[in-house]
Amino acid sequence: MSDEIDVLAQTRADGTPDELAESLAGSTASAPPAKVAPRTRAEADDPRAPQPTAPAMRRHLTPPQDSAAGPLLFVLAGSLLLAAVCGLVVHSTSSAGKRLVSPHAEDAPQVAIADQAEVAYCTPQFKEVLQRVLHACGLEGGNSRHGCQPSDVKSFASISDADFNALFAPLKDRGAVLLFDNAADELDEGAKKLLEERFLDRKGARYFFAVARASKVGNQAKNRALSHRRANSVKFHAASLVPDPDLDKKFGQLWLGDEFAQLSEEFCSWPNSRSDEKCNAEAVNRSVFVSWVDCRL
Repeated sequence: MSDEIDVLAQTRADGTPDELAESLAGSTASAPPAKVAPRTRAEADDPRAPQPTAPAMRRHLTPPQDSAAGPLLFVLAGSLLLAAVCGLVVHSTSSAGKRLVSPHAEDAPQVAIADQAEVAYCTPQFKEVLQRVLHACGLEGGNSRHGCQPSDVKSFASISDADFNALFAPLKDRGAVLLFDNAADELDEGAKKLLEERFLDRKGARYFFAVARASKVGNQAKNRALSHRRANSVKFHAASLVPDPDLDKKFGQLWLGDEFAQLSEEFCSWPNSRSDEKCNAEAVNRSVFVSWVDCRL
């Protein structure tokens, strides 16, 4: 080093360019600092031992970097992700279990609950007679017969003629009276039209009744058979309106002939198929009364 300084001094004395001096000084300044050996514990406790230079002390006192922090963060993030995945799997498994128990519970549309209140004419007495009619006339219980004749009605109804007719009085506006010519059993156009209106106006009712009669003109046996044919004419036309394989379970027929529950002239004021014609007791009994019944049993 001294030789280089001498040369530099000689060069300056001889008038050589300063670039050489600068290059020599730069090479000297750019040399890396010498490493200082770390002090032993004995040296640190010995006050006579030389103190380390500032750069070496700073380098010695610098706290080491925590190399475990990076992996720890990855472990923590992985644990959170695993917990989220496990929660999702548990929720999906629970939902699948519910679908297995009730496969159509979610797909089923929400249906409004209807009001189950009955109409006013569904009195206990009316429902009792109705229940007997349904059982005796084959509308329930798997009975092969479909309909009742006068003797059947007298035996199961246990009710007088007037009381039987009074039971149907509240059905005045719900039902109608289909009128026939004397000794005839075919529906005319007016009767067909009125039957169609009443039969198609079901309103959720379960049973449709056709109570056929005959006037007292003629003998009982013929009038009984005539009222039966009138009831069948009504049923056949109703069946042609809406094909229904279960019609026999909904359609109640009673053919009373002239033996039971004859109508009085006041029934002429009920809706009937010949409202433009004169009506009397004889005419109103050549008829079939029809109506849906809205009672629950």
